Amino acid sequence: MAESPDRRTMTRAQAEAAQVDVGLRNYMLRVYNYMALGVAFTGAVSLLTLSSPAIFQTVASLMLLWFIGILGLSFFGPRIIASKSVGAAQICFWTYAGLWGLFLAPVLMQYLSMDPWLVPRAFFITTGAFAGLSLFGYTTKKDLGPVGTFCAMALMGMIVVMIVSFFFTTGSLFSLLFSGAVVLIMAGMTAYQTQEVKNRYDAGDSGDVAASKSIFGAFELYTTFMVMFINVLQILGIMQE
Repeated sequence: MAESPDRRTMTRAQAEAAQVDVGLRNYMLRVYNYMALGVAFTGAVSLLTLSSPAIFQTVASLMLLWFIGILGLSFFGPRIIASKSVGAAQICFWTYAGLWGLFLAPVLMQYLSMDPWLVPRAFFITTGAFAGLSLFGYTTKKDLGPVGTFCAMALMGMIVVMIVSFFFTTGSLFSLLFSGAVVLIMAGMTAYQTQEVKNRYDAGDSGDVAASKSIFGAFELYTTFMVMFINVLQILGIMQE
């Protein structure tokens, strides 16, 4: 017995939806794989730096340089990834992850000297929170655009507060409140960015376009993860004092 037109249409639509689901899942896995490798590379650079007193002293003396490099690539990196070749996007991403590794080494040394378990605890707390928030951003049907706008504005305000605090003496309570606020902002950004990464997927993207989008998404999520990790670490460090 022949299928009705409606049944054939439903079957075709379901097949197309299934193809999109598979493509989207592969795309998101590629984003998360890039991000995870970036975090691993950052950790490897930090550990290599900490393993040699001579290298550590050199790296620690250039903290401002690494910080400026991170800020510069935070601003220009997305533009490079979006507009240049896949090769340029790769170089930009791995350079960014490497700079974070150099910047983190002296920070990690400070907290490891306080308690060797502080860094692993901060990492697992951040990973668990990030995973849950990213899953929410991926699955929710609610538009998180307003959340992203609010978090972006709040983050700009926190940057101003951070700059002003450099010129005044601040106590542990201020640092605790500041880091707590940044963690909350990054929590909202994680969910929003995940939704944005998902919404950028297009089944018709070519290989290079799809690769650039994956690196772009990984760059965004990686940045949010690292900022969250540093502030979770600072919160644990203050509570340890």
